[in-house]
Amino acid sequence: MKRSILFPLLLVLVSSVTGFAQTAQVDETEMAIKGIPRKGQRVSMQLDSKRVEESWKKQLDEQFGNKVKSDKGIYTMDQVVIDAISKTPLRVISKVDAVPTGTTIWWSIDLGNAYLSKDATPVQWKAAEGYLKDFSVKLYREDMAVQVMSAEKSLEQAQNQHIAVIAKADAYKKEIERNKQKKMEIQQQLAQNASELLQLNNQIDTNLKEQEGARADIVNMRVALEAVKERLNKIQ
Repeated sequence: MKRSILFPLLLVLVSSVTGFAQTAQVDETEMAIKGIPRKGQRVSMQLDSKRVEESWKKQLDEQFGNKVKSDKGIYTMDQVVIDAISKTPLRVISKVDAVPTGTTIWWSIDLGNAYLSKDATPVQWKAAEGYLKDFSVKLYREDMAVQVMSAEKSLEQAQNQHIAVIAKADAYKKEIERNKQKKMEIQQQLAQNASELLQLNNQIDTNLKEQEGARADIVNMRVALEAVKERLNKIQ
């Protein structure tokens, strides 16, 4: 049962992740950092900004360690190497923003001899775009995994509730059978009671007749006794 319900759900979730990978758009945009306009890349995600920023910071910390400097939500990294983009040290400035549709991650990369640009550095641009897309897909996968776990938990609760309802139905059926049995026993007891009542009434009738017979015997015995006494008195 569990597999049959979850399997279509998993297909939908996997399709969604694939769709995110295909539709995650990275655009070139300019942002002012501490009053200085900088050109860079931006990727948008329909995910909670707090979670995105925590994951982004965690990835930067794990990849670049103490080279990550954070100041009021702006992340600066000097002399870092991102193999997917360039083998030479880079300077990276990044910022995560909450937007009405979710969250955006923006970064500007100083390649040393040029700034990352779609036209001026197309190879590095493509590599950096892939880096941001891979990160966004990773977060979507994590989000889908949480949804799957939630769906599994909800399914388990529904199954438990279903089992409880079935158990109630079985209990009701057993109670009905007990009630029927009790009714039969009561009916038998009533029939037996009626038979006993009839027998007792018959016994009372017999007893009344026996009482009448006993009274007649007593009268006869008294008459006979008086006759004997009378004869006894006549003897001189």
